[in-house]
Amino acid sequence: MTLDPATFQPPPLLRNRHVQSVLASSRLRKLAARRAAAQLERNAQELILDCGDGVRLQGFLTRQSALPQARSLAVLLHGWEGRVDSNYVLHTGARLLAAGFDVFRLHFRDHGDTHALNPGLFHSCLIDEVVGGMADLARRVPHRTLCVAGYSLGGNFALRVALRAPEAGLDLSHAVAVCPVVSPHAGLAAIEQAPWFYQQYFMRKWGRSLRRKQALYPDRFHFDSGDLCGGVRTLTRVLVERHTDFGTLDAYLDGYSLVGDRLAGLKVPVSILTAADDPIIPVDDFRALKLPPNALLQIAAFGGHCGFLQDYRLTGFAESWIVARLAEACDATPSA
Repeated sequence: MTLDPATFQPPPLLRNRHVQSVLASSRLRKLAARRAAAQLERNAQELILDCGDGVRLQGFLTRQSALPQARSLAVLLHGWEGRVDSNYVLHTGARLLAAGFDVFRLHFRDHGDTHALNPGLFHSCLIDEVVGGMADLARRVPHRTLCVAGYSLGGNFALRVALRAPEAGLDLSHAVAVCPVVSPHAGLAAIEQAPWFYQQYFMRKWGRSLRRKQALYPDRFHFDSGDLCGGVRTLTRVLVERHTDFGTLDAYLDGYSLVGDRLAGLKVPVSILTAADDPIIPVDDFRALKLPPNALLQIAAFGGHCGFLQDYRLTGFAESWIVARLAEACDATPSA
């Protein structure tokens, strides 16, 4: 099945970038996600992955029952301050399960209810532990092929996993990214320039997470009201300078950047979907990428940030696109 984002045309009242972005994470869509993902959540098995260097990450495995043999083991990565039960993860997981994929929903460090698993703070350059966790998952769970899909920051991680997979000995068949962070510098500036409610949304969730971490490890962390009320840029700088070895905010942001030719060496095939009207991830970041022949980049005119709602029932185009891309890739890959 081929889905062309160039033909994605939501109805008129859903074409606004902010409507798309806000409704995607709304309670209205959460109700639909819970119904759609009942089997995904009901049959989920918790796994704590050994990621190396003492790091542990939590995830939930659900095995498919639609086919005699699973098409692939699909790992889903949420976005910054998201969870394995975020709307887009549940909708995508449910669609993949129905299409015959085993599904593993991974929590990044300090996301969901995992703040006590590791003493160190989450930051976006922690790619080694995600690769290590996926390697542990691959060892523990039998599968024909392994693939990964992520949204926003999770899409950025998915692309970096694909970059590192060959060197790490991770047999990855395909990686899919929806609205991935490409330039963290540009993304941070876009959040600051976007309507106020975007930054408030991220600061509210991030502040709650940091306060929880501080309560668990009071001897290691102290974030005062000035830190937590200063905006995303200020709080990111505080985190970088106090709790990482990057030294400067610019060095940290460059640490997970994918700009220019950083994806040019991809050996694992990847598919990237974004929207020209994304208010958080500038579309020019994608147009400037230097991609190899095994990378597919598709840009829809509409969709906002991780929205892609195609009708008034809030049906998601992105989930259908992910299933189609992974099904095509995995069905063409010989069994391991």
